[in-house]
Amino acid sequence: MLPKEKVQNLIDRHNKLEKQLSSGEIEKKKYAEYSKEYSDLSEIVKQAKEYLSYQKDSNDLNNIINDENSDVEMKEFATNELENLKNNFQINEKKIKLFLLPKDIADSKNAIIEIRAGTGGLEASLFASDLYKMYEKICQKKNWSVEIISISKSDAGGLKEVIALIKGKNIYSSLKFESGVHRVQRVPDTETQGRVHTSAATVAVLPEAEDLDIRLDEKDLRIDVFRSSGPGGQSVNTTDSAVRITHIPSGIVVSQQDEKSQIRNKEKGLKILRSRIYDFERQKIDQERSKDRKSKIGSGDRSERIRTYNFPQGRVTDHRINLTLHKLEEFMEGEIFDEIIESLSLQAQQEELTKIN
Repeated sequence: MLPKEKVQNLIDRHNKLEKQLSSGEIEKKKYAEYSKEYSDLSEIVKQAKEYLSYQKDSNDLNNIINDENSDVEMKEFATNELENLKNNFQINEKKIKLFLLPKDIADSKNAIIEIRAGTGGLEASLFASDLYKMYEKICQKKNWSVEIISISKSDAGGLKEVIALIKGKNIYSSLKFESGVHRVQRVPDTETQGRVHTSAATVAVLPEAEDLDIRLDEKDLRIDVFRSSGPGGQSVNTTDSAVRITHIPSGIVVSQQDEKSQIRNKEKGLKILRSRIYDFERQKIDQERSKDRKSKIGSGDRSERIRTYNFPQGRVTDHRINLTLHKLEEFMEGEIFDEIIESLSLQAQQEELTKIN
């Protein structure tokens, strides 16, 4: 049972905000914050009121059931109502518990997604490209915008690495479960014997850090410039426009050479660096998350995996929730992505609920 005063506080806060917002006396900079809080509370206040009235309502129904003067029809009605009341009570209790769970402030942020080819050579780079195309399709369906920050291509249309910024509403909350090693099993085009090959790509999803989240001190940065190079070490341009930024306290290093302008490369590099540091700091605070960034994205080895994409059998399996869907083609088109994400979110919520039960 939830403490009644905790549930009553939700109702009281909702009423207080309603009065403040309607009075027009809230200062402008606080109005948006209070409006959002009021909107969030409005989604749970009905359940909170029903939860608090449960004991009285159940007592009233039990009195009818136990009253000798009640006729059979009335008792039957009261028995059915009591059963419905108990079911609603359990549903409301779970909803309120979920609402009271600590909110991850990063959930509402944009996300930086990093995809890298892992074990498997050319096939791994082709799969990294397929994963990126899949996320692009998801973004198109959800009207999210995608901005490539850095890209490194391999032969035959594959990708060694791609880093992109995805903007929209609550992006990080939707994509954060994608971090880890993605394993693919399929027959490469170059395979003459029809053998299934296994390869992997790593995905890291970081909340986009803003200046207010992470302030970078110039004395903590070492910035090196060098000449951009393309495949095989050939020079892309004749100026030292590539930038390598090292955050000395954490040891995090970012290199950026996509742009011809040193200034633009530095801007993009700082954006990636800021988000990596922000994620690094979040991990230190929350011990239940990975202890360092390497454990989050994995080494790219085939044995470390969160999800397997089996093309010969047309299935995708998420190993964290033991969920297998025989809809691989639809998944790669971004059509059933939400089905897995919702299951992962529910599991994460359930794990949090067990801690407060």
